[in-house]
Amino acid sequence: MHPWGKMMVSKHSTSARPSRARLAAALCVAVALTACGSQDDAATPAASGGEPAAVTQQAAEQAARQQQAADDAIAGLSLDELRTAANAAYQESRLYSPAGQNAMEYYLAVREKEAGDPAASSALIDLLPMTVIATEQSRDRADFAEARRLLGLIERTDANHPALERLRASITTAEEQLARKTEQQQLTAEQEAQRQQQLERDRVQQQQQQQAAAAQQLAQQQQAAAEQAARDETARQEAARQEAARREAAQQEAARPAPAPTPAPAAQAPAQLRPLSTPAPRYPQEALRSGTSGEVQVEFTVGVDGSVTNARVVRADPPRTFDREALTAVRRWRFEPVPAPVTTRRTIGFSPDSN
Repeated sequence: MHPWGKMMVSKHSTSARPSRARLAAALCVAVALTACGSQDDAATPAASGGEPAAVTQQAAEQAARQQQAADDAIAGLSLDELRTAANAAYQESRLYSPAGQNAMEYYLAVREKEAGDPAASSALIDLLPMTVIATEQSRDRADFAEARRLLGLIERTDANHPALERLRASITTAEEQLARKTEQQQLTAEQEAQRQQQLERDRVQQQQQQQAAAAQQLAQQQQAAAEQAARDETARQEAARQEAARREAAQQEAARPAPAPTPAPAAQAPAQLRPLSTPAPRYPQEALRSGTSGEVQVEFTVGVDGSVTNARVVRADPPRTFDREALTAVRRWRFEPVPAPVTTRRTIGFSPDSN
């Protein structure tokens, strides 16, 4: 159901019958008055001639009589009866016609009786665009009385609506064009009456189709809005659930006792290296002739079988003079087997006096 449909009458059954009777009587009066106005005006154009000003005045007067009859019928309804009638008109796709029996006029009456009524104001805003279109269609089929009646509804709803001046001017222009055409054709009263009857038939058929389509479109828009709101609410609830789960997990983690520190393994003392064979390096001939002395610090690893690997020079003085002989000698060294490989350093001295 459309949101406007929530404006229902909350009365006991004993008072509902008189209310419905009054509403039905008012509708009958509106129909009768509107029909009389249409019949009286059907013959007017032929009797008054085809002057443009006369045609415009006739259409305006006919629209005014129809609207006055509708307003008189509606004026006797209470606020609750108006809301009930508006809801029924909407459900039956009587959005802006027929005169005196449509949702737009009922909501205007509600707003006039209770200024600022939010449901009526919202409904009128939704109905305005389709009423503008209906006004243009009435103008295009030369149904000027209906066009001016709808124009009056737009003006009552929003006196500053941007389409008002354009519609008013275009209706007047169309009336003048038809008046000139009618004068040229010299239509008889019978022909004009037939034209008016055809206009009425066209109006009823077109407005019924248009209002049904408009009501369906409004219902689809409201359904889409409701579905989107439901999706948003589901997403909000899911986000709240995840946030609550995250907070709970954080609280549980904070309350959990910290694990006891694992004692570090006791450092094992490096294995004692016991040399089995440490032959001295050969003294380079060039250094021996020149009487050069020096030393080389070598780092190496003793494997579990006592052999030496990964030998490298850490420091040499003088550089590159005794490096090769020092590394060659260390690589031939042997130690007693050890439980795990041991990396160590040794400094080897070179002096010509010792050779």
